[in-house]
Amino acid sequence: MTRDDAASTRSRAGLADKRRAILAGALAVFARDGYSRASIDAIAATAGVSTRTIYNHFHCKADLFEVVIQESATRVAEAQIAIIDRHLSKVTELESDLIELGRAWTTPMPDYAEHFALVRQINAEVEHIPRTAIEAWQETGPLRVRRELARHLQQLANRGLLRIDDPDRAALHFAQLISIPNPAYRGTLSAEEIAEVVSAGVRVFLHGYVG
Repeated sequence: MTRDDAASTRSRAGLADKRRAILAGALAVFARDGYSRASIDAIAATAGVSTRTIYNHFHCKADLFEVVIQESATRVAEAQIAIIDRHLSKVTELESDLIELGRAWTTPMPDYAEHFALVRQINAEVEHIPRTAIEAWQETGPLRVRRELARHLQQLANRGLLRIDDPDRAALHFAQLISIPNPAYRGTLSAEEIAEVVSAGVRVFLHGYVG
């Protein structure tokens, strides 16, 4: 490797490091302040870079936000899909396996706390966020996970364990029935109460989808 090649490699690595720092800083600020209140100055300070560096990587705040939510949603989706695969790849007792999936699904994911804080910010100010960013988040995150859940539910239907006409709708029903969407309400429930909510949701799901 020549000196020029080595310098070029170091330069690319430096740019990649700065991009990662920007995205991490932006996620923290957007999760804390929301889209409308977040400023490029605050993101630069959190990331430890200049505002000029941010604009060298991203055209504007909207562009940065879209990349942040896509990358964050992708990481969370992969973690959630792994949970689905782990619990539904080898179903031996339908009700108990679905309950185990539901319990794992509703267990908080502290490694992704900033992402879920960001999602709460999005829900609170959805009308002020660029539509392209909302669509990118949905496609790379929730919709991707729902499609994977739907695929597994269809496989269970193919085995005769479920009766499903529309696997995507069945996946939506399952997710809604086991979810505790309000974090404030979650905090008022014991682990045993949450487990019972999940179990009851699974039983309602099975009542509608078992032939």
